[in-house]
Amino acid sequence: MYQASEKRYEQMQYIHCGKSGLKLPRVALGLWHNFGSVDPFENQKALLFKAFDLGITHFDLANNYGPVPGSAEENFGKVLKEEFKSYRDQLIISTKAGYTMWEGPYGDWGSRKYLLSSLDQSLKRMGLDYVDIFYHHRPDPNTPLEETMNALSDAVRQGKALYVGLSNYSAEDTKKAAAILRKNKTPCIIHQPNYNMFNRWVEDGLLDVLEEEGIGSIAFCPLAQGILTDKYIKGIPEGSRATKSVFLHENDITEDKINKVIKLNEVAKDRGQSLAQMSLSWVLRKNRVTTALIGASKVSQIEANVEIVNKLDFTDQELQRIEEILK
Repeated sequence: MYQASEKRYEQMQYIHCGKSGLKLPRVALGLWHNFGSVDPFENQKALLFKAFDLGITHFDLANNYGPVPGSAEENFGKVLKEEFKSYRDQLIISTKAGYTMWEGPYGDWGSRKYLLSSLDQSLKRMGLDYVDIFYHHRPDPNTPLEETMNALSDAVRQGKALYVGLSNYSAEDTKKAAAILRKNKTPCIIHQPNYNMFNRWVEDGLLDVLEEEGIGSIAFCPLAQGILTDKYIKGIPEGSRATKSVFLHENDITEDKINKVIKLNEVAKDRGQSLAQMSLSWVLRKNRVTTALIGASKVSQIEANVEIVNKLDFTDQELQRIEEILK
């Protein structure tokens, strides 16, 4: 039986998520990759154990994470039942619905039928009575926003979720959704956008809206699926995500990006960090983002990434060097 480290809260930093009372770790673990039915279960356990031992209390899932879809929740549920059960109240567990999960007209997007059915399925797979955060995974242009937000609010009222979140919403849609949720007395507390040095769309309004609305944020893909590491500096390694993922392709790793990565790597060395560590620290700079959501296939990656909490500050000169490279 797993016994958590008694020192797990000594290093990690926790800050309030927006204006809510909920504190989140600066680093969270996502189960998007490496936790499906095709992945070794013992390695999954090792990753989860190491994360919690290092103070990562927030584990992020979605209904369709796998492969196969749903298997990440099933595997996480096994670990919860067999190893993490006594620590449930020390964990923040989130899941989402919004992308294709099952066949037919009711297994996708943002209808009340889909969202509440999906949440029931997620709870069953994980063996939970409730999740801490339930997200709508992406906006649905063909369903009234009120229907989607009211479904999220009802999930909270039914005791199946403690908090409501949004993912991939624009600044404008976030503001509209937040108003509906606030009226429902189930305020949105968190937004999960794709954000990294190569994808900075959140700086064009969304971060301002989140600050105005008192909503926290958790950035996914903060390493641009591995591009913002030293992995691809000398070419594309066999077996890397770029050779086998449907979300990252070899043609995404352009010569221009690699030239920038090489220069960014020098800045990281001067800071005493790896490029991956600096990229995560950069996302969290000035506390505009609450949490960086990491993925991992090895325990050593989690160990290295958690070290960023000791070096989140940047000098003006360092930030200027980074901006010049990214231009």
